[in-house]
Amino acid sequence: MYTLIVGTQSWSSWSLRPYVALMAVGAPFEMEVIKLRVVPDTKNAILKHSPAGKVPVLEFDGQAVWDSLAICETLAERHPEAQLWPKNATVRGRARAYAAEMHSGFPDVRQQLTMEFGRTLPLPELKPETRDQIDRIIIAWEDALAASGGPFLFGKFSIADCMYAPVVSRFNTYGVDVPSRGKTYMEKIWTLPAMQNWLKASQKEIAGGLATYPRP
Repeated sequence: MYTLIVGTQSWSSWSLRPYVALMAVGAPFEMEVIKLRVVPDTKNAILKHSPAGKVPVLEFDGQAVWDSLAICETLAERHPEAQLWPKNATVRGRARAYAAEMHSGFPDVRQQLTMEFGRTLPLPELKPETRDQIDRIIIAWEDALAASGGPFLFGKFSIADCMYAPVVSRFNTYGVDVPSRGKTYMEKIWTLPAMQNWLKASQKEIAGGLATYPRP
C-alpha cells in the first residue's frame, strides 16, 4: 500500500503531479494532506516524512521517495504495465525532455499564475518573460500533439501529461488563450478522474477556510 503525502490541494502543483500518476497506475493508496504556510507546523509535519522538507512524498515498503518527478519515475518502474512512458525509445526520450523542461523551467509562469485549483481569477498583466514561457508551453503542446495525433501529448497518457496537469489548471484559472488543439488537450486532462477528484478536494478546502488566507 502506498501513502502519498501532499500539501494543500488548492495550491500544491507539485503534489498534483504524482497523484495523477498514481491514479493512472491504479494501485491502492492512501493520502495525507499537510496544511501549507502554517509556520512552523508545516515544516515540522513535512520533515517527519522527507529530509528535504518538501511535499510530495511517496511512502511504501518502509521507504520514502520525494520530488514529484522522482515519484513518477518510481511508479513507472514499479508498474511497467501502466506504461507511464512511451514504448518507442525516440518518443520516450522526447517525453522525458518535456517532463524535465516542466520540472525545471517556467519560473515566471509559476510566480504570476499561481496555483489556485478550480478557481476563476482575472489574468494579471503579464511580464514579457511570462508571455514567452506561456508561448513556449503552447508551442510544445502543439508540436507534441501534431506528431502524436493525441489525445495526450505523446498519444497515450504519460508522465509528461502528469507534469503539465497543473499548467492546465493554471490556464483554466486565469483564462489563458490557447489554440483549439491545445484547448482540446486541456479538456482531456481536466476531465480525468484524478483532476476531478482533486477539484472536489480543493473546493472542500476553500469552503472550509483552509485555502482562503493570503499568500505570503
